[in-house]
Amino acid sequence: MKLYPASASVQLEFDKVRNLLEEQTRTHFGKERAANLRIHTRKQFIDLELRQSYQYMQIMSAGQTFQHDQAFNLSRELKLLSIPGAVLGGDVFKLFRNLAENIKSIFRWFDEERTSNYSALYQVINQTRFEKSIPEEIDRIIGDDGRVVDTASVDLARIRMALYRKRNEQRRTFDRMLSKLQKSGYIADIEESFLNGRRVLAIYAEHKRIVKGILHGESDTRRTSFIEPEETIEVNNEIFSLENDERDEEYKILRDLTARLSYQSPLLKQYMEVLGEYDFIRAKAKLAQTMDAHIPHVEDSSGVKLIKAYHPLLLIYNKKSGKQVIPLDLTLDEKNRILLISGPNAGGKTVCLKTTGLLQMMVQAGLLVPVHPDSVFGIFKQLMIHIGDTQSIEFELSTYSAHLKNMKHFMEDANGRTMFFIDELGSGSDPNLGGAFAEVFLEQLLKRHAYGIVTTHYLNLKVMASKTSGIINGAMAFDEKSLLPMYKLNLGKPGSSYTFAIAERIGLSQELINRAKELVDENHFTLDKLLNRTEQDLRKIEGKEKDLQKMIKENEVLRKSLNQQLEREKHSQQVELLKHQNLVSQEKLVYLKDMERKLKQIVFDWRRSESDQDKKQLMKNLQALLFNQKEKQVTEKKKKKLDSRYMETGKPPVPGDLVLMSQNNKVGVLASLKGKKAVVNLGTMPLQVNFDDLVAVVEKPVDL
Repeated sequence: MKLYPASASVQLEFDKVRNLLEEQTRTHFGKERAANLRIHTRKQFIDLELRQSYQYMQIMSAGQTFQHDQAFNLSRELKLLSIPGAVLGGDVFKLFRNLAENIKSIFRWFDEERTSNYSALYQVINQTRFEKSIPEEIDRIIGDDGRVVDTASVDLARIRMALYRKRNEQRRTFDRMLSKLQKSGYIADIEESFLNGRRVLAIYAEHKRIVKGILHGESDTRRTSFIEPEETIEVNNEIFSLENDERDEEYKILRDLTARLSYQSPLLKQYMEVLGEYDFIRAKAKLAQTMDAHIPHVEDSSGVKLIKAYHPLLLIYNKKSGKQVIPLDLTLDEKNRILLISGPNAGGKTVCLKTTGLLQMMVQAGLLVPVHPDSVFGIFKQLMIHIGDTQSIEFELSTYSAHLKNMKHFMEDANGRTMFFIDELGSGSDPNLGGAFAEVFLEQLLKRHAYGIVTTHYLNLKVMASKTSGIINGAMAFDEKSLLPMYKLNLGKPGSSYTFAIAERIGLSQELINRAKELVDENHFTLDKLLNRTEQDLRKIEGKEKDLQKMIKENEVLRKSLNQQLEREKHSQQVELLKHQNLVSQEKLVYLKDMERKLKQIVFDWRRSESDQDKKQLMKNLQALLFNQKEKQVTEKKKKKLDSRYMETGKPPVPGDLVLMSQNNKVGVLASLKGKKAVVNLGTMPLQVNFDDLVAVVEKPVDL
């Protein structure tokens, strides 16, 4: 992205974000990437870096580990590795081994599932490979302590074995001499030491001529002499020679190892860059966590749609102090490309402007931003900014001259992929003349299809925005009662500067305020007053709208509660119906089980019976069971039907009463009594029955 002026990143505080990012890095490569953070203009790069940061943040949020803890800068060592004839030490090869092992762990981490879930992170290693011969070659030569191992060559193994034997021989001889001289009282308190690479005895100076050997030196007080005993001179010489042979052999082995690994220098350099890239991505994810950032939508077109957007630095600072930050909502699209923000001073106009510019730069730099995930960012190829006093003493430019110089550049270079920000357009000159030029500037920027935000106090610009297609008014909310800004942007209407309201609230003399009103053009004063009243009415409407939304939500809760109650009642009725159906089914099941039990008993008795008489009796029982049960079922159905129409009176029947005949479950009229016999008219047919089989009944009343 092309920036104008060169200090635009500083004015929008992008440099502070870059510094915060650099603080999160741990590797030299990561710090360089953060310090030289690039702002992309191609969608594929922006999408990739945003997804990498977001996927790494997902890994951290899930508590997973992603091993890339290599923090050494091996650039110098890798350069030496590629130089013919160079020899690197064992400690350096140990670092190379750790570097390769880190890459190996990363390749192992990306199994099939993780490669799919974290595809953007996998892109970092997609173009490289793990060469297992690198750690294997180093492990064959270098031990965990960074020294060349005994098995590195046959000659080295032979030399070290000889050294081991000679040192044991030296130790035995030296210990024997030390014990002998101690008994004689010749040995000083420190007993022994090493001088010039040789093991020596510490002898009192007055006895130095008694002990045969080589004098290597004396103490500072000259009370102690350091002598190499004659008995150990030859073995010491042999050890010294073997140690030189060991160093020569180690040098030869390290030289050969350096030569063999020099071909892997480009791959090792790639490994270091991979770890540095992951460190850089991790730093972006850590920074995103500190500002509760999300990944927005990115479109390869101009425009921006901010939903619940926060200024990143303001959010971080206010979180530490416990202060609240008001989110920003705004949209710049083809229909409304320029936003004109008005309102009182210290109301947050510049913060809105800087928030939009900083977030745009961060997104195009591949950084997650503190906005709602549904926010949309376009891609701009140049960003222009004019904020604050740009007076230049060096070039003898006044504030307004510098302002005109910047506006000239804006109008000449702006295009459809330009985002611009102008704070206090037209300031620094006569209000009437400055306002006229400001209108011209806006017209030209609109013709060049540029997108941007402008802040102003000029009434003529507010009027222009309200009647010009492509420009939209916006106002910073202000509480006139408390005289405090609300730091909230409202789109669609211009805002008042609250000049006289602020003067009244701070206690300025009413006489002076009235005099100032007299000096102001009547139309100008009336318009500002109208804007003031409109803004306050808007506050009231917003308050009522909040109350209305609250009531709507409460009604929705009640509606859901009522629906749930109705569903529960409906369910209860269905349960009762099922219970009744189950009761009928249960009665049938009991009847069938009883029939099954009796039939099984008859079959069992049939098999055990021996005489024909017994089998005949069983057949009679079977017939009685089957047919009587059928008659019983018919009788029960009739009885249920009668019970639904008639009910017993509980009194003895008398002629003229309705009576129920228990023998056939029929209802008739009692005609006469003859002792224990009775005559019942069943329709037109008289029947003679026993009086004891009659029950007096009446018809049940019909429910209406």
